Amino acid sequence: MHIRVLFFGALRDSLACAEQVLELAEPATAGAVRDHYRESSHSAASASLWNTVAIAVNQQYAALDAQLSDGDEVALLPPVSGGAEQERVWLTREPIDSVRIVGEIKAGEDGAVVIFDGIVRNNTRGRETLFLDYEAYETMALTQMRALAEEAVERFRVRDIALVHRLGRIEIGETSVLIVVASAHRGAAFDACRWLIDTLKKTVPIWKKEHFVDGAVWAAGEPFPPEIAAIPAESQA
Repeated sequence: MHIRVLFFGALRDSLACAEQVLELAEPATAGAVRDHYRESSHSAASASLWNTVAIAVNQQYAALDAQLSDGDEVALLPPVSGGAEQERVWLTREPIDSVRIVGEIKAGEDGAVVIFDGIVRNNTRGRETLFLDYEAYETMALTQMRALAEEAVERFRVRDIALVHRLGRIEIGETSVLIVVASAHRGAAFDACRWLIDTLKKTVPIWKKEHFVDGAVWAAGEPFPPEIAAIPAESQA
């Protein structure tokens, strides 16, 4: 069978390609794809990544033993750093107009609007930052973002949410991610906003490359939650 394999972030740089077509004998699993590239990789930098990747099959997170079919798309995802505008959830390569988005989401029944405006700062861990560069597994990222917004509305009983993430080169002081939560009550709005940014950073396939005056590096992401990680947490020690 032939499988289309996608690579992102540090894995893409390590393997020096964004995608390949891999031929596997049937039957084959998602784990077999991961193992093929892990075993063929001779980069010390990438060796530590293989114990932290997650796997997506046809844009859905998958376990190592997930069975593959001919023509499937498999994405190997290092830990993450990240539509239609009327849906209030989208990805963009243009500057994010925070003031306009906040103004559009407000309604008469709201008692609070809580905003998380993630901006690019000029330093990271003592290193002077020039700019950031974000990339995403875009179709899957947008699906995950929409699902998070829907879950937050249901879980925290808020009225509406805007969620937008910037891709590409972002300069110092510009917004990289904006979350706006409108609710009748401030407590629910605060809780939903915090849950959204924390969960997005752990699960949505968006990666950040930091460009410093003395070099560039992919930001080390948080470990994937156990339910979507390709390897159990205890195996990553």
